[in-house]
Amino acid sequence: MSLTKPAMRGLLGKRLRFHLPIAFGLSILVAVAFKYTVTEPRKRAYAEFYKQYDAVKEFKAMREAGVFESVRPSGE
Repeated sequence: MSLTKPAMRGLLGKRLRFHLPIAFGLSILVAVAFKYTVTEPRKRAYAEFYKQYDAVKEFKAMREAGVFESVRPSGE
């Protein structure tokens, strides 16, 4: 009873031809899924937040709360 020799010649190339397209396909699929499940909702949330955000009003509120050392509250 003799064992067959393993096919070592060209094994890396053969395995790469099989696994490389699968790896690229899966990575593209994951990237597209991430874009539409994480990135796009985050961009919409930021856009919605900044539609009604008033930076001057926030600055005045922080100034009155005494957050800044260089700007005194209006009462002082």
